[in-house]
Amino acid sequence: MNLLRSLAAVSSITMVSRVLGFVRDTIIARIFGAGMATDAFFIAFKLPNLLRRIFAEGAFSQAFVPILAEYKSQQGEEAARTFVAYVSGLLTLVLAVVTLIGIVAAPWVIWITAPGFADTPEKFALTTDLLRVTFPYIFLISLSSLAGAVLNTWNRFSVPAFVPTLLNLSMIIFTVFLTPYFHPPVMVLGWAVLAGGVLQIAYQLPHLKKIGMLVLPRLNLRDAGVWRVMKQMLPAMLGVSVSQISLIINTIFASFLAAGSVSWMYYADRLMELPSGVLGVALGTILLPILSKTYANKDRHEYSRILDWGLRLCFLLVLPCTLALGLLSEPLTVSLFQYGKFDAVDALMTQRALIAYSVGLLGIIVIKVLAPGFYAQQNIRTPVKIAIFTLIVTQLLNLAFIGPLHHAGLALAISVGACINAGLLFYQLRKQDLFQPQPGWMTFLFKLIIAVLVMTAVLLGVMHFMPAWDEGQMLERLLRLGVLVVAGVVTYFGMLLLLGFRPKDFARSAIT
Repeated sequence: MNLLRSLAAVSSITMVSRVLGFVRDTIIARIFGAGMATDAFFIAFKLPNLLRRIFAEGAFSQAFVPILAEYKSQQGEEAARTFVAYVSGLLTLVLAVVTLIGIVAAPWVIWITAPGFADTPEKFALTTDLLRVTFPYIFLISLSSLAGAVLNTWNRFSVPAFVPTLLNLSMIIFTVFLTPYFHPPVMVLGWAVLAGGVLQIAYQLPHLKKIGMLVLPRLNLRDAGVWRVMKQMLPAMLGVSVSQISLIINTIFASFLAAGSVSWMYYADRLMELPSGVLGVALGTILLPILSKTYANKDRHEYSRILDWGLRLCFLLVLPCTLALGLLSEPLTVSLFQYGKFDAVDALMTQRALIAYSVGLLGIIVIKVLAPGFYAQQNIRTPVKIAIFTLIVTQLLNLAFIGPLHHAGLALAISVGACINAGLLFYQLRKQDLFQPQPGWMTFLFKLIIAVLVMTAVLLGVMHFMPAWDEGQMLERLLRLGVLVVAGVVTYFGMLLLLGFRPKDFARSAIT
């Protein structure tokens, strides 16, 4: 299996999903603006998303995928089928209980996670109603993530990568066509999330059947494999929860700031998620099962080589994105969001948060490469300890930054924390002699810096001759933004070609 080809496929599909996500957010911004209603929805949607990352894409995947890869490699597919049936049975039971508790306890959940909303009864009630509608999404998307983890282990990366597209399509269709039928109108977004969750799990079932892994959930608490997953999940849940707790604390801080602060941070985060999703999530998705199989086969040299490949791709693709997000923060926010009820102040506040988020983009994506290096060997304790330390540092930074920078300070604290996390993960991999960098890193980085500097000069030059970004209709603004993006991409990769880079240099194969 060619890793670069797999990464390109997953990244391309993820790019489609992210573009649809921007369409979705542009529509939401135009119709609902940035105020009480959108703050309520983003809080209500964030909470099940946090739990999803803990139960499914976070702790569960980190514990489940390496053990599933071991079953497949050492015991065969029939044993893997039984293992999946038992794990899905337990996961279904746990998720059903958590979902029921979340629906019943919605007011208390809002009071804990967004206490500032309690000062405005209407806002508090609206957020509670939205949370009760969106909370079952955790049940649906967690089972969808289980299906995706199985498909990824069988190297069917494209199917799970396409799944987020269905949520975006659901929200676009509901918002455009069904908003007038809901009261208050923002409730349409909650029901769109629920419908998207149903579509996401249903889409993957035929693909599971195709690889022979569509099994009915079965509950067997005596199975050794299930308890191995549970044993790994406990520290993994702590580690993943640490990062999610950091986000919850940021939400608590933001709930006390000016109305719209939660929305400004959300829109900035969505812009940052384009590169972090297209590159970071794609790399993490591919690397975890591949590293798990390599580690199970006791091939330590290949294990280190794949990590080196992932890191080089990170620096190659993320350095220009980091700089571009900061330089193009105004064109991005104004061109995509400043329409209808989303005014110039909203765009400016979102721009400030985006610049702060861009500082940590490289750290966020490097974590997606380095963390699987520990999960693949079923070592979850090390990243957990690093995550706890990072949480403490991030909250201290929140206290330091929120006064002078307000909501942008919260974003900056997350960015600095991500960089610290990535640095500590790298240090531990080297200290434990799990990663040996391949030769040529200094030359590699020097060439990247030259290409990035030339790209920066070109972007600043082109922007100097463009009119104000709030001039013209949406299509005109997007065309100007497209010119900037194309100019940056062509300049950067053109310089890399002149400096001797070739796509074949990054072609890597791995075991299937």
